[in-house]
Amino acid sequence: MTLLIIAILAAFWSLRLRHKERLRRRFGPEYDRAARELGNIYRAEAELEARLRRFEGLHVHSLSSQDATRFADAWCEFQRRFIDDPERVATDPDRLIRDVMQSRGWPKASIAQPLDVNDLSVDCPYGVSHYRAAKTIVGMYERGEASYDDLRQAVVHYRALFDDLLDIDWSGLVMNAARG
Repeated sequence: MTLLIIAILAAFWSLRLRHKERLRRRFGPEYDRAARELGNIYRAEAELEARLRRFEGLHVHSLSSQDATRFADAWCEFQRRFIDDPERVATDPDRLIRDVMQSRGWPKASIAQPLDVNDLSVDCPYGVSHYRAAKTIVGMYERGEASYDDLRQAVVHYRALFDDLLDIDWSGLVMNAARG
């Protein structure tokens, strides 16, 4: 009987470790961020599982080559305008990111609403951490606590999420990277 209990506990522990590793691979840095933010690994994992369930209910898909090229061109145009009007970094990347998300099948969100980056972390776990960093820099800039060079860094962060959403390289070739 004791061996049976030990075997059951070992099987449970093994399943638990595999589940944890699967979530870590899927969410990358978002796994640790959720654990820190929620203060408990079990609550964090429950939250990440809830995100996965919501994402599975969506009809998110890759962009066509034409859409990817159109959005890449729009990003390049934003970068050209940024040099003359750096304050645009506060609104243009968000708008472009929302447009890409909508084209990929994410539910339409009002421009006035904040982007739900928690759910986006299912699809772009690394890009989301860059998005959060960009939003922090832009907020600091709006309060007079960041420089133009900081804003340029925000653009780099925004671009990381943008690249992740488009799944392209900047020579304009569409990459069909496997999603985990």
